[in-house]
Amino acid sequence: MTLGARIVALDAEGRVFLVRHGYREGWYMPGGAVDPGETALEAVQREAREEGNLVCDETPRLVGVYYNRREGRDHVLVYRCDRARQTTPRRPDWEIAESGFFALDALPPATTPATRRRLAEVLDGAEPTPDW
Repeated sequence: MTLGARIVALDAEGRVFLVRHGYREGWYMPGGAVDPGETALEAVQREAREEGNLVCDETPRLVGVYYNRREGRDHVLVYRCDRARQTTPRRPDWEIAESGFFALDALPPATTPATRRRLAEVLDGAEPTPDW
């Protein structure tokens, strides 16, 4: 089984931080694998720093657990941080081609369906599903 963690990172204006990877299509919440020897919370904080130079002024809280049937044995934990800030803009590279904060009513058109579902569940009270 693999375990991943993603974060719904909101700034003081209520905008959500998304990333576009250089190796796959679409916009996503920052996140990645939980490495051996680290907690899921440590992993999501690390991924936020690595993918967006983000820090949370509060401890991110777990808001969902999902099974990724496409990957077979993959589970994803989703955390939420309502007071995220970017220490410096992240420079594009091979992993993260673009990143930024977006108003919820102005998400990039290529925001993935799974990302949109998670945002609707976490922020709008949509009925959660167990699958990613």
